[in-house]
Amino acid sequence: MLDRMALAPWTLHGGVAAITGAGSGIGAALALELAGRGMHLALADLRADALEDTARAARARGATVSTDVFDVADRAACGQWPARVLAAHGRVTVLVNNAGVALGGDFTAVDEADFDWLMAINVEAVVRLSRHFLPLLAREPAAQLVNVSSIFGIIAPPGQTAYCASKFAVRGFSEALRHELAHAGSPVGVTVVHPGGVRTGIAVRARLARVLTPEQRAVAEGGWQAVLTLPPEAAARTIADAIARRAPRVLVGADAKLAAWLHWLLPVRYWSVLGPALAARLRRGG
Repeated sequence: MLDRMALAPWTLHGGVAAITGAGSGIGAALALELAGRGMHLALADLRADALEDTARAARARGATVSTDVFDVADRAACGQWPARVLAAHGRVTVLVNNAGVALGGDFTAVDEADFDWLMAINVEAVVRLSRHFLPLLAREPAAQLVNVSSIFGIIAPPGQTAYCASKFAVRGFSEALRHELAHAGSPVGVTVVHPGGVRTGIAVRARLARVLTPEQRAVAEGGWQAVLTLPPEAAARTIADAIARRAPRVLVGADAKLAAWLHWLLPVRYWSVLGPALAARLRRGG
């Protein structure tokens, strides 16, 4: 049996990273960070223009870059992507399941269709792409599967039932898969990433419960956006360092570390402390 310490030493330089959601935010910043560390890139996103911007910047850093525009909720597209990555690069050493969406609102107010939409992207695509890429990763002497969860995969605020359900699922899937691969002696390690408030567009692009008034929607969007303060470039450096170490878990940002510590200390009652503090930050816009 292999544990984390028994995983083979490796280097990012010269490897190939496949990254979903690479058009903006953490995905784009991580693509550039890995390019700067000598990796080549297979990038995917739903938005062609944003994806090309990332690819252009990564090529300027010396990376060989392939791009594919598709929706990770599309089963067929997910199944076809690994073959295109192999055709372009000949191998893959890192898969980063980064693409994700958000949905705000109490469970009873959120449409079932919106809930299903979020789960298809945040959970089903992670599982599907992991399944498709694992045989390719296992060809390597050492490889890493990286699944982006959230601090909301450790703590669970009200109004985030769908998002928390998806990110707890990513965490559970990643941890169980890591143990299975270690038991089988696989060369593939698994890193689960828990970002805190990273300054991305996820809050702006989030779907909200349709029963909210326009004023309530504006407050919800503005309040959450105001607490997303960590630059994505800083998050990318932390994640890349964790991939290089083949770390099993990484908390990104001081807020994520504090929340995880409080959850460890008060596993049932943590929200009695975090809830009022977060509500105050949202009211004052950060």
